[in-house]
Amino acid sequence: MEEQIKPSRPDSHLIWAILSCLFCCLPTGIYAIIRASQVDGCYDRGDYETAQRYASEAKRWSIIGAVVSLVGGVIYIIFIVFLGLLAGTAGM
Repeated sequence: MEEQIKPSRPDSHLIWAILSCLFCCLPTGIYAIIRASQVDGCYDRGDYETAQRYASEAKRWSIIGAVVSLVGGVIYIIFIVFLGLLAGTAGM
């Protein structure tokens, strides 16, 4: 019987998932936290491929949450500036 080589434990990216949930986009952050919390369990069971996949998904969804938050913030600022300009021209 061949012994399987144990790869190193993948980084779960849990901290980034939590920060994404708190400061960025709640739905994507929650999904990232769920995936990040499953990494260690899969690794401990010997399911290394799934652990790596969950770690990658946690990282991906944390980044998606941050990007969505930044894009939403920029759109919000543009909208507020547009409303301010519209209100300024309406008073003339």
